[in-house]
Amino acid sequence: MEVAGHTALITGGSAGTGRAIAHRLDAAGAHVIVADLRRGDVGRFVCMNAGNPDPRVFDGVDILVNNAGGGHWPPHYPEPGWEEKLDLNLRGPLLATQFALERGATAIVNIASSAGHETTAHAFPEYAVAKAGLIRFTTAYEPPPGVRINCVSPGWILTERAEEELAAMSEQERAAAPAAIPLDTVVDAVMRLIADDALNHQVVEL
Repeated sequence: MEVAGHTALITGGSAGTGRAIAHRLDAAGAHVIVADLRRGDVGRFVCMNAGNPDPRVFDGVDILVNNAGGGHWPPHYPEPGWEEKLDLNLRGPLLATQFALERGATAIVNIASSAGHETTAHAFPEYAVAKAGLIRFTTAYEPPPGVRINCVSPGWILTERAEEELAAMSEQERAAAPAAIPLDTVVDAVMRLIADDALNHQVVEL
């Protein structure tokens, strides 16, 4: 797929990984739509809660990047509150995919997490479960002819927030922390999955 001239919607595209993806797509000539709760600095902004997407936002979208998500909050499972996390990290991306496909999108890229393909205990179990579901959706769902769905599943990404977290750590904490993945590495993977028409049902673990 030639990105230039196509319309790409990125959920959670105002900061971090989503912002980097939005900027790269914009530089490649795509018409970028950033769907987030706060305004970004590239493309057209649409205020939307990614956990409860609005079908109208997806009109004219050719490329969808389901990037919005998160797990950095006190875990609630199985107490009230976990539904919002499952909505944001799994139900929302599934609905966004449905709405985009109904309107003619042909390339879907899901941003999962290593939490979804690891088998060890996790501080945020509902987040890990949701990301595992997103990975499995990518491999299990057979899209209509001419449509491709792929996934990037990264570990800790070196976003601005991650840099701030590293700066606040002690030397011992930094030594024990996992190596952060360069932001460009994640964006490169997303762009390759969008551009290569031969790739479908791929999960790129970073």
